[in-house]
Amino acid sequence: MNVRTPSLRNLKSLSKISLSFQAFHFSHTPSVSVDSGTYDGRSKFNFARLNAHDPFDKILQSDISYYNHLLFEYSRIGFNQEALTTYALVNRAGILVDGCSLSCILKVSTSLKNHSFGRQLHSQCVKTGFFEDVSVGTSLVDMYVKNGNLDDGKRVFDEIKVKNVVTWTSLLSGYAKKRMVEKVVEVFGVMIFEGIEPNPFTFSTVIGALADEGALEVGAQLQSMTIKNGLDSNRVVGNALVSLYSKSGMIREARYVFDGTECRDAVSWNGMIAGLITNELELDALELFGRMMSAGVNFTETTFVTVVKLCANLKELGLARQIHCQAVKSGFGCFDNIRTALMVCYMKGFEMDDAMKLFLVTDTVQSTVSWTAIIGGYLKNGRTVEAIDLFLQMRREEVRPNDYTYSTILGALPANSLSQMHAEFIKTNYEKSPSVGTALLDAYVKMGKTDDAAKVFKQIEEKDVVAWSAMLVAYAQNEDTEGAVKKFGQLTKEGVRPNKYTFSTMINACAKQSAAADQGKQFHGSSIKYGCDNTLIVSSALVTMYAKKGDIESANEVFKRQQERDLVSWNSMITGYAQHGYGEKALNVFKEMQKRNLKMDEITFIGVISACTHAGLINEGEMYFKLMVDNLHISPTMEIYSCMVDLYSRGGMLDKAVVLIDGMPFPAGATVWRTLLAACRVHRNLELGKLAAEKLISCQPQDSAAYVLLANLYAASGHWRDRAKVRKLMDERKVKKETGYSWIEVKNKTHSFVAGDVSHPLSDQIYKKLGDLSIRLGDAGYQPDTNYVLHDIEEEQKEAILSRHSERLAIAFGLISVSYGIPIRIIKNLRVCGDCHTVIKLISKIEGREIIVRDSNRFHHFRGGLCSCGDYW
Repeated sequence: MNVRTPSLRNLKSLSKISLSFQAFHFSHTPSVSVDSGTYDGRSKFNFARLNAHDPFDKILQSDISYYNHLLFEYSRIGFNQEALTTYALVNRAGILVDGCSLSCILKVSTSLKNHSFGRQLHSQCVKTGFFEDVSVGTSLVDMYVKNGNLDDGKRVFDEIKVKNVVTWTSLLSGYAKKRMVEKVVEVFGVMIFEGIEPNPFTFSTVIGALADEGALEVGAQLQSMTIKNGLDSNRVVGNALVSLYSKSGMIREARYVFDGTECRDAVSWNGMIAGLITNELELDALELFGRMMSAGVNFTETTFVTVVKLCANLKELGLARQIHCQAVKSGFGCFDNIRTALMVCYMKGFEMDDAMKLFLVTDTVQSTVSWTAIIGGYLKNGRTVEAIDLFLQMRREEVRPNDYTYSTILGALPANSLSQMHAEFIKTNYEKSPSVGTALLDAYVKMGKTDDAAKVFKQIEEKDVVAWSAMLVAYAQNEDTEGAVKKFGQLTKEGVRPNKYTFSTMINACAKQSAAADQGKQFHGSSIKYGCDNTLIVSSALVTMYAKKGDIESANEVFKRQQERDLVSWNSMITGYAQHGYGEKALNVFKEMQKRNLKMDEITFIGVISACTHAGLINEGEMYFKLMVDNLHISPTMEIYSCMVDLYSRGGMLDKAVVLIDGMPFPAGATVWRTLLAACRVHRNLELGKLAAEKLISCQPQDSAAYVLLANLYAASGHWRDRAKVRKLMDERKVKKETGYSWIEVKNKTHSFVAGDVSHPLSDQIYKKLGDLSIRLGDAGYQPDTNYVLHDIEEEQKEAILSRHSERLAIAFGLISVSYGIPIRIIKNLRVCGDCHTVIKLISKIEGREIIVRDSNRFHHFRGGLCSCGDYW
């Protein structure tokens, strides 16, 4: 590397630190005193003797070892300015320094983060020939690495001929600090290959880097090495392993390591307690804290902060106040971190007055951290106006917000101030901060401004997994599954490790109807690879995804394997079984919830009543509705009323449906009237159908469903003129009928069909297959039901129209394209007609295939001539 020509002139600036060197006396410098709290008197260095007999009283000492001792002691106790003064005097006096001198002063330079001085020292090391000294070389590597200049640190490392374990550890710490885990593992491997035996600090550095990235497998291998090297009970190594296992959710292994660690210090106890809290084992953490007290371990600042956080999680305000008193008695009461943690604890316990008192009672100006905590507390307690007022007061008092302040308050600000805040972020350069950028991105996503969100995302310099996940949410929210998949690919290429929230977002995106069938399975596999599949948020998303994609068996397998379940899991399983036609199974899941006395909500009962609807269980549906209202006091929503109307309507009990609608506490919405109108079409109740259509059109004048259902009702009743009037009305109001589509995915490509479609490249083969099926269907006794063709045309024409429905074309393509034994999965945007339903049942029997059709209402599983709906849909 390029090094400037060394000269004493490079060090002249140091002489300005001291007074005149001609009559130098230590009394000219700040008095040298050591506080009893920071210096225990055990050192051989005698400061009393230093004041009694100053080294420059008469003649400068010529022995460099004397000054090395001074430099070492000054460096050790943090007297960096005095160390600089001494080193300047040594150079001014022409005393030759050695490797020990340079090593000490390099450490001082590292502590001061004085980059230019460090480079001057580097030049002097080269000039004096001490660059090859292993201690000096190591100190140079350490200086560059700790000052954030990893590239120069690596260049120095490569130039040093002799390296020891400390040199290697310094480089490893640089890569670890930059979260370059792969580089850490690579360098550690080279170190072992070259025969350098790691010390406890080496293992701690590498394991710490692995812990931050959740690289459990490699970490476990390193633990085996520590055992082999006899360091398994070492405190430094043990603390790192506890962190690794705790962050990876393997708390049992963490406790095993902790229990086997000898001479545990406060760091050991703090780490284990924090690990238990992270893994939501607060009561175990509390018990361990009791053991720590019994062991007589002196509490540190971290101890108090950690235990106060524990109290916050447990809502143990009484214990928090005791800890507060102990912190004050121990001299930690004024520490900002502890004070902030106590504030957060009181705020979590809804004691905002106590939190504010603690915020106001201070001898110094409140820090940015304290301001941010109190603002966040008011927000979490639903007191948005006061939070904004505090933010404005913070600005008036000229306390500069940091990235966490901005990211905290951003979500509370009104939408019309977002542009103003964005401009301020750009001005203060906070737009590039991961926390602020992510909060800003999230705000744009919630407003539906995906393009603006993408622009913010590009500006974030160091994108963490939270920023990536927020951007994925933007794509998922817009149902752009393909865009989300591409962005996820970029995430992995950038070396960002996806977490459980990332996978939850992607799996939910894959549950969308537009997503490819196998994409969800692929992300399931990836979640297993990264150890996230058993987390609650991911497993619940998997249950929902599989149920929505027609694979109810896989949904049930995931559901059974869940170590814990939330309401989302239970609701997804109930709704999934209901939509797939397995009403009894859905109700069995609900009964299991009742046995366990689990909390239920309106989503639960939407699933339960839907299950009763699809299974024709009218009495049971009424019973569960009453249970919801009378016993659980859950107010029925519009969607629940719609389910009840559907329950009665499908059972032909249209009068009961009308009575229910009339008794609703709010006007019936479009969903309710659409449900009733569809039932009137099935049961050919013309008068009620007219009423329902009129109400539906008044709610949604441009909804084609109302016109089409009414027209079909007229057609089914033989009122062709009235049907024509409805069609004319649609033309006048420019309402377009939704075209019926059916699509099937084969080899990651989606093939869509409309009725009578001849555009597909394999159209000839498709129609040939349909012709073959027509003969075999006739042999099986099939007779077309032309009542489902609502056109005033000849019977033969009606039969021809039925034979070319889009779902039949998609199934014929599936039969010639999908290997035998693999289910044929069809999606249709409209309801399957009764004739097609009959045909698909017969095809499943004569072809020996499983056919799964997802129409606008539900899933139909056809096997062996039967359908899961039991012909009740």
